Amino acid sequence: MRKTSKLAIAAAALGGTLAAAPAGAQEIFMGILDDLTGATAQIGNEFAPAKVDTIDWINAHGGINGKKIEREAVDYGYKAPAAVTTYKRWTSGSKKPQLIYGYGTADTEALTAFTNDDKIPFFSHSFSAKLTDASGKSGNVERATPYNFFHGPSYSDGCRALVTWAMKDWKAKGGQGKPKFVFMGDNHPFPNSPKEACLAAANELGFEVLPSIQYSLRPADFKAQCLTLRESGAQYAYLANSGDSNVAVLKSCATVDVKTRFLTNIWGYSEIVMNAAGDAANGVVMPLHVKPWGTDVPGMKTVEAIAKGKPRSTYYIAAVCTVFYAKEAMEWADKNGGITGENIRKGMIQKANWVPKGLEGVCAPATWTAEDHRSVVNVDIAEGQVSGGKVGWKILDTIDVGRDKKWWGK
Repeated sequence: MRKTSKLAIAAAALGGTLAAAPAGAQEIFMGILDDLTGATAQIGNEFAPAKVDTIDWINAHGGINGKKIEREAVDYGYKAPAAVTTYKRWTSGSKKPQLIYGYGTADTEALTAFTNDDKIPFFSHSFSAKLTDASGKSGNVERATPYNFFHGPSYSDGCRALVTWAMKDWKAKGGQGKPKFVFMGDNHPFPNSPKEACLAAANELGFEVLPSIQYSLRPADFKAQCLTLRESGAQYAYLANSGDSNVAVLKSCATVDVKTRFLTNIWGYSEIVMNAAGDAANGVVMPLHVKPWGTDVPGMKTVEAIAKGKPRSTYYIAAVCTVFYAKEAMEWADKNGGITGENIRKGMIQKANWVPKGLEGVCAPATWTAEDHRSVVNVDIAEGQVSGGKVGWKILDTIDVGRDKKWWGK
């Protein structure tokens, strides 16, 4: 049994939270990294309660074959060194975590060597393509990442899907010549993650690729960037930042009458952004790997139960899906040699086109293999709709980006 008193003190010192199983129960320790105060706190404050609510719901409904999940969540402020320090604390104790639910791109990539050595499955909100080559055979990555998992299209595949849709949209509207495309984002590992692949795909598809425009992950007045965008004449622009930063750029661009169609990454847009930006957020297009709240699919009943009926964003639902994938992998591991990191990893590669039980229709079907961790390659393209204070979604297309080796890991 893990001694919760010392762990609770450590969690409190780091701004984290701890939930322990009842005395005498067998436990599975999960470490969780959250951003509640850093540059992506807007979305982090949706992810964090989703993890807690889902784990609590699982524990209340039998746990993992009767075993409870003990969790410790730490707010690392979106600072990679703090994530590394927390990881080292977790793994230097008498009992290291069986798995970790991590967070951002810089920290997740920095920890891959550690998680490989320690054989700890690492689920994350980073959808970096560098995490998809489990065997290191692509030739495009520094190291293999057999213990890294995320549910959804990689940032790179998401952008490829978007520019594929955009070219179809341009032609369907009778566009003549080459449409202009611009990539926008901060100079940071997260927004930079898909940049090379995104620009290469846009160029191959026949876009005129314009100079990139930099804007900060921290929200600010971005009118200067928006004026640059307007003067460029770009028909399509990809926003590589997230949350508050995208709210700010959408509002700024609305004030200077930018007509560009905005595309954004998987964490760059949600109901949270729509409500915060208002009409300026209408018509933004993104890759969506979960069904929004209230969608008429069987698994939405489970999501509603986990959220206790409180309407939640696609960010929240994405975290619910991730925890459920980990849950089923742990259940498999428990029945096949025990809940170890290696067995959880094996549990993640047992099925194809897989949706967790209880979430039917909610999570995009996913496939992880021993070599390829590109979990979702059939990408739904969704448009956010904002009108009169109401927000909603429209699915525009589904793009199959495939598993071409030249794109693997990049």
